This record gives sequence, structure tokens and C-alpha cells, in this order.
Amino acid sequence: MVFSSTIFLFIFLPVVLLLYYGFNLILRKHNRARIAVLNGILLVASLVFYAWGEPHNILIMIASILCNFLFGKLLGYFDAREKVRKAILIVSILFNVGMLFAFKYLNFITDIIFDLFNHGTNLFAISVGRIALPIGISFFTFQIMSYTIDVYRRKAKPQNNIFRLGLYIALFPQLIAGPIVRYVDVDNALADRSFDVEKVYKGLCRFCLGLAKKVLISNTVAQVVDKIFEMPAGNLPMATAWLGAIGYTLQIYFDFSGYSDMAIGLGHMFGFDFLENFNYPYISKSVKEFWRRWHISLSSWFRDYLYIPLGGNRRYRKPGEPDNTRNKVRTQFNIFIVWLTTGIWHGASFNFITWGLFYWVLLTAENMFLGKWFEKFETTFRKWHIQFIPIVIQHLYTVVAFVIGWVIFNSSDMSQAVHFIGSMFKFGHFGWAEMQAQLTNTTTLAFILGIVFSIPIVPWVREKIAKLKNGDVINTALGSVLSMVLLIVSVIFLTGSDYNPFIYWRF
Repeated sequence: MVFSSTIFLFIFLPVVLLLYYGFNLILRKHNRARIAVLNGILLVASLVFYAWGEPHNILIMIASILCNFLFGKLLGYFDAREKVRKAILIVSILFNVGMLFAFKYLNFITDIIFDLFNHGTNLFAISVGRIALPIGISFFTFQIMSYTIDVYRRKAKPQNNIFRLGLYIALFPQLIAGPIVRYVDVDNALADRSFDVEKVYKGLCRFCLGLAKKVLISNTVAQVVDKIFEMPAGNLPMATAWLGAIGYTLQIYFDFSGYSDMAIGLGHMFGFDFLENFNYPYISKSVKEFWRRWHISLSSWFRDYLYIPLGGNRRYRKPGEPDNTRNKVRTQFNIFIVWLTTGIWHGASFNFITWGLFYWVLLTAENMFLGKWFEKFETTFRKWHIQFIPIVIQHLYTVVAFVIGWVIFNSSDMSQAVHFIGSMFKFGHFGWAEMQAQLTNTTTLAFILGIVFSIPIVPWVREKIAKLKNGDVINTALGSVLSMVLLIVSVIFLTGSDYNPFIYWRF
């Protein structure tokens, strides 16, 4: 089940909200019982949401909940025995990573092994059943790992109520595609939360905005993108290739950020505060800045649970020893591990690994020399009182970088990626007419809206209105009207089409 489906919008969500707010009102004078019942409603709803269409996958989630609850309890029980706690942590990581490996990467690894041994023959052909990927396993596995690691680090206390831990893992607003919520950020809300009319209102508006981003822009642009990526990549005219690349750049942003908006909005409706997951990444002036703005919960997860434990950018030298290349190499090695892991996390395919390493190369270049070049460039032009030129150049560099990155990400294999990128720089055949043939009035409008709303124009307008007399009232009124209009138009689009792809199903 996805948020942008009529079943969710007209049946599942209204029923859950009715039960949730109904019991919240009935039990308002009995806080302990109220929280227990509300958590129970959300837990059952979340399990139903996850089991929709693939009921057997619920057993995997329940196993994850039970085992990690036990790991947390054991970490608390052996609080004074550090070696035992470290062993428990290692077992918990091996269990969670092992589950992820078995369901997401085992087929990929066995295929590689058989290809290496067969060399085009069938001498070592062994029948291995294809393991279906449970939806959202990458997200909830990383989420539960943050719980056990934080308990080990004593940043969080072990959860004694298995149903609360189960709700943390299975909570349906962020279950399928994040944001990756850390236990320490919702621990208090799991134990006690109140009904807040203002928060519910903000949640509804945020949900409508996310739904519109997904349905009106991402889905519409995807119709063009899918057709272009199905064409022979090596024969694409240059303009058509760029249309497909830019289209996918818009599609994945409005798909994923739209989902995050809906998740954050739903969280508000049920009393939870999820952290922001996107901050207009396409206005970045460097790849480093891009990854501070894109999928923030994943970037911060890798930073805190992988990069820093590896040593981060700390100096590796003996006392009195000067800084040298060896120290810088270790830092770049840590970044390499992080981006290799990031690519692997996104999918069992060489194009995802290449995508991760592509960003490692760019970030290494920025850390080693490119960043310094840009700084000198800005300083030089600042002396001449011309600042926009270096800003434009840095922004263009970053845009080209992430557009190429998304081509690698979206390609079925590296052969398609290489040919597609080659077509993007095939200057001898621009193909303006062929590109126009891919567009309709509706898709053209979706492209324009996607580009416009990729920049922070809405916060800018709200800020300007807020400075007016009764600006807050005007903003609230406009937000309410706009949210209602976006909801109605999105529903019209949904009911008028059965085309409703969701990119992050495969992760």
C-alpha cells in the first residue's frame, strides 16, 4: 500500500484517524491507558499496512522486532560487563546485516559466482530460487540498528515494552521509504504524546503538499522518463537524452521528497515529530552540499554509525609527527567505505555500486583540490565585485554531476548508463524535434513546475507575506486553501489514471 493510492486515502487513513482520535477523546482522562490503546491502534494499522499485498513479509518484521528487543534487553542486563555488551552488539549487527544480505544481496552474489565459474557454459549451473525483496527492509533495518547501537553507546535506554519497540520499527508513516527515524528522537513520544490541533493542521497541509509533489509532478514527468529510458540508449538524440536525464532528476526528487513530506505530515497527525529529510538539494553549489541537503536521514546515519566509527577525518599520526599524505589517505579511505556502502545499500547491482563510487570520486576531488579552486575563484571575483559568475559555475558543475549520477542510478545496467551518458554529449545530433515529440502540454507544465519548485520559492513567498500586517493569518488562510486545492486536483489525477509508480519500492 502506498500513500498515493485511493485505498489509502479513502479507506485506510480515514479509518485509522477515526479510531485514533475517537479513543484519544474517550480516554483523555486516563493517560496511561490512552497511550497504550493509541499505540496499539497504530501498531495494528502499521502491520496491516505492511502486510498489504505481501502478508508473508510480516513474519520477517516480527522476527526483527523480537530479536532486536532481546538484544536491547541483554545490553541493559549486562550493563557493567563491557566485553559482553560488545559481543552482543556485534551479534545484533551481524543479525540485522545478515537479514539484509540474505533478502537483498544473496541472489546478486550467487549470480556473480556462477558467472565467474561458468564462463558462458552451464558446467556449474545450480538452481537457486529467487528471493523476493521485502518492501522497505533497507529502511527499517537501518532504523533498528540505530536503536541497538545507541543502547550500546548508552545514548538510549533499553525499551522494556516490546509493543513500543514494535511500533517504532513498524510505524507506517515512515516504514516504506523513511525518513530513517532514530529511536532517541521518538522515545518520549512513544511513551506519552498529546493531541495538538495546530500540529494536526500542519500535518494535513504537509501531507497534501507531499501528495501533490508525488502525483502532479513526479508521476507526470515519469511518463516521459519511462519512454526515454526504454529507448536504445546509444541512439538517443542529445536533446532527448538530456530530457530523460533531467526528467528523472525531477521525478526522483518529487517522488522521494513528496513521500517524506507525507510521512512527516502523517507523523504530525499522530503526535510524532520526524526530522526533515530534504532541504532543496538542487540549489547546491557543491556535491558535498548536495549530500547535506538530499536524504538527510540516510546521510547522517552513515556519518554517525559508519564514518565517525571508522575514524572520520581525525588525524592518524603519532605524537609530534607532522600532518602528511598518509593521514589524508586514511580519511579518503573512510569516505570510500561510506560511499561504497551507500551504493550497495541502494541496491544489488553494479550500477548502484558505480553510482556510490562516482560520488566518492567527486567528493574526494572537492576535498583534495576542487574545493580550494572554487574558493580562490570566488575570492578573485569578489575583488572585482562580481559574485554571481563563480556561483553560477559552481551550481552548473553540481547540477551536471547529480544529473549524470541519476542516469547511472536509474539505468538497468552499466551498459545502458554508459550509452545514455554518451548520448547526452553527442553534440553532432541535437534532435530538437525528436525531444519535442516526447512532450505534451501536461508533461511540459509538469517539467516547468518541477524546475520552479526545486528552488525555495515557497518559503521565500511565505517569509515575505509574514512581514505584512496580519501576515501569519494570511499565510494560514492561503495554506489551507492551497492544501485543499492540491488534495482535490491530486485525487482527480489519481482516479483518472492507473499510472502511479513509486521509485523506492525496490529499496
